[in-house]
Amino acid sequence: MTLVAEGAAPERMQRREMSERAFAWLLISPALLFILVIVVWPLAETIRLSFTDATLGGENFVGVANYAALFADPKFWQTVGRTFYWMALAVSLKLIVGLIGASLLNAAIPGKALFRVLVMPPWVIPVAIGVIGWKWMYNGYFGLISGLLQEFGLVQDRVALLATKTSAFYSAIVTDVWVGTPMVTLFFLAAMQGVSKDLYEAAWVDGASRWYRFRRITIPQIMPVIVSMALLSAIWTFNSFEIIWILTEGGPRGATTTLIIDTYKVAISSQRFGEGAARAVVIVVLLAVFSLFYLWFLNRVNRHYGAK
Repeated sequence: MTLVAEGAAPERMQRREMSERAFAWLLISPALLFILVIVVWPLAETIRLSFTDATLGGENFVGVANYAALFADPKFWQTVGRTFYWMALAVSLKLIVGLIGASLLNAAIPGKALFRVLVMPPWVIPVAIGVIGWKWMYNGYFGLISGLLQEFGLVQDRVALLATKTSAFYSAIVTDVWVGTPMVTLFFLAAMQGVSKDLYEAAWVDGASRWYRFRRITIPQIMPVIVSMALLSAIWTFNSFEIIWILTEGGPRGATTTLIIDTYKVAISSQRFGEGAARAVVIVVLLAVFSLFYLWFLNRVNRHYGAK
């Protein structure tokens, strides 16, 4: 009887492990199904379409012809450079303005609770509504900005900021920064509130100035958050569509056309699905390479500042 009981124990343990493993797979199966349907299948279909000349009339396999034509097009590389410039400038401004805003909101100033509430509207208001408001302000005939410039005598004629290439590009960046800064500010504020007050008190006793404490204590302590936020903001800015489309639709004369806008125009407006799919695959590859490099950099920052 003892031998039978001893032989049955491992079998029961094995069955228990198998049941637990099956239960674990059952728990994650909805998430796996969601990833397969929403992520994997559309990505695989996009890759397949990129090797065809698919249109509304049908499709034929063309191999790497779409990619060859794309890489040989100088306008495509101009769009790539414009996209990364757009992303770098917008993200840099979001981080700078967000860091300044978080520092002010974290300071011991009267009414800071009200200021924290006032930071939220650009993030709470639907993006489309907020961007339409900016488009009205940029208008040269009834826009607020043009009216104020004329009122103060800074310009003589109407200023249509979305009518010229340079002003349209930087106007779109201002709008994107307005939309994205509140989230960056709140993340930085949360990180700053997690910094130990003892560090500031010790530095204050030693006679350290406010700027020195900010540079030597605050920035190093929240650096992992800054780098992580920069990565997320870069990906969101790179893929930003509605801001540019509502303001300029990629114009004037392609001045605000980024890779996302170019892909939409080719795949949806022109209904050249194969060429559009090739552009989408290139965007995925570029973002993947950028993200891998940035994650490597984030890992180095975390090791340097002792983040767990």
